[in-house]
Amino acid sequence: MTVFDKNIAATGAFIMAATIAIGAFGAHGLKEMLDANSLNTFEVGVRYQIYHAFGILLLGVVPSISKSLKQKIFWLFITGILFFSGSIYLLSMNSILPFDTSVIGFITPLGGLFFIMGWFLLAYGLLSLKKR
Repeated sequence: MTVFDKNIAATGAFIMAATIAIGAFGAHGLKEMLDANSLNTFEVGVRYQIYHAFGILLLGVVPSISKSLKQKIFWLFITGILFFSGSIYLLSMNSILPFDTSVIGFITPLGGLFFIMGWFLLAYGLLSLKKR
């Protein structure tokens, strides 16, 4: 495993740990502050973040995909997490935040698009691997 791959995999693991903390905060810390619908929305952000943290971890351990393709996939997933999950977190907490988060609603589907592009590039990278 190269240093580059190790760093990608470790980043995925760190994001997974952070996601578990965010999920625990949502389940326990926000339980009394948000309605059930908002908590469910928050959970969607957590779910997609953990999926993509796992994807980043996987990306780090998959051999033979080019470094440039891995970098593209990595940044698509990271940007997707920030845009999709980040906006979901803020939108779900709109009722308790001192500012209106509804203005960032357009960012959520952009994050989803980054996720989709990352998964397509990962599929392309895997399908492009040479048989041994």
